[in-house]
Amino acid sequence: MRIIGSTDAGFKPLLSEILKRGEQDTTLVEEAVKEIIAAVKARGDKALVEYTKRFDKADIKGSIEVSRAEAEKALRSVSKSDLDLMRLAANRIESFHKKQIENSWFTTEDDGTILGSRVTPLQRAGIYVPGGKAAYPSTVLMNAIPAKVAGVDEVIMVTPPGKDGLNPHVLAAACLAGVDRIFRVGGAQAIAALAFGTRSIPRVDKITGPGNIFVATAKRLVFGAVDIDMIAGPSEILIINDGTGDASWIAADLLSQAEHDELASSILVTTSLEMAKAVSKEVGRQVKKLKRRDIAKASLDRYGLIIVAKDLKNAAAISNSIAPEHLELFVEKPFELLGSIRNAGAIFLGRNTPEAAGDYLAGPNHTLPTGGTARFSSPLGVYDFVKRTSVIGLSKDAIQKHGADILRFSDLEGLEAHGLSAAARLAKKRKG
Repeated sequence: MRIIGSTDAGFKPLLSEILKRGEQDTTLVEEAVKEIIAAVKARGDKALVEYTKRFDKADIKGSIEVSRAEAEKALRSVSKSDLDLMRLAANRIESFHKKQIENSWFTTEDDGTILGSRVTPLQRAGIYVPGGKAAYPSTVLMNAIPAKVAGVDEVIMVTPPGKDGLNPHVLAAACLAGVDRIFRVGGAQAIAALAFGTRSIPRVDKITGPGNIFVATAKRLVFGAVDIDMIAGPSEILIINDGTGDASWIAADLLSQAEHDELASSILVTTSLEMAKAVSKEVGRQVKKLKRRDIAKASLDRYGLIIVAKDLKNAAAISNSIAPEHLELFVEKPFELLGSIRNAGAIFLGRNTPEAAGDYLAGPNHTLPTGGTARFSSPLGVYDFVKRTSVIGLSKDAIQKHGADILRFSDLEGLEAHGLSAAARLAKKRKG
């Protein structure tokens, strides 16, 4: 891995190049995605069958929806040890997300005015689970469980069929997480179906879950007709180190993200040049042993970096400017550094907390903001599957107290009818 000092002349341009890696040229696929969305809106299931045959080489005519019997068969086919593992993860994810439940509240003022915020779950949520390079039962758990905890009436899952059908672990995870309906459709066509509905797939209120550039572009284009969680970019990890600990552990953590895909970014910010050299050497040794070494090596060659910082304050500032998806505080006293961290999707405290713990079963959600969006957005959670409705009730005394002020404010904005609606109630009082 490349090593560079935070004060070196080439530092900022090099870091900028890495951070821009997620700015994929969506214009290259946007027209194609628009065509797919229009076709699904116009021809519904027929378009889904055609696109699935073209892109996934699978014939789903007459079997777009996965039957309950098929899902349960997959559940039975998974080994007990694998099921126990997924149940452990599911229980921990559920326990964490139950702490995010938000309650409605109401208050009554002295003049009888009632104000409040009513929290209600979405009626129907759609979750996208990728196929492709790997199977992702953890994605099912992380997206479906918060929706169920929030009280969503119906959770719909879409996932592309592979050459051997749907992955049994993905179907088993859907059963464990309480997914209500499953459809063997992927890509932009699946997003369009969730956003606008077809004969087989019902329209949802919100779409969550990661995907490739076609899926991400489709989510962006349907936003407004339906809500979305975020536009997920390539995975990333940043590790802050104070020169202490085992270099082989740091190298392993960097590789845990590099193996995702060629666009993944793995960055170490350390205060020790000696540690920087040791980690670089360890990465080179460990990457050769990985099954996905070609992917990991391509990621590290283009988007891997070791930065030697002046001190931990400088390291924290660099991290905050990057706003990484995953941030490990691989230091002697992580809690002392925690207060300096402002921007991160998830923070992993101390040397015994690998990022992979958060991917699977620590409990917090692994659907995290990427590409610097942790500056203003949050991990997926229960709050993504509810909406808040303001509640306002004025008593007779309250409208008499505030009516004239409402009238004055409407005059200020030149909206006469607004004021007249309040004046009518004042007049009624005078006539009474």
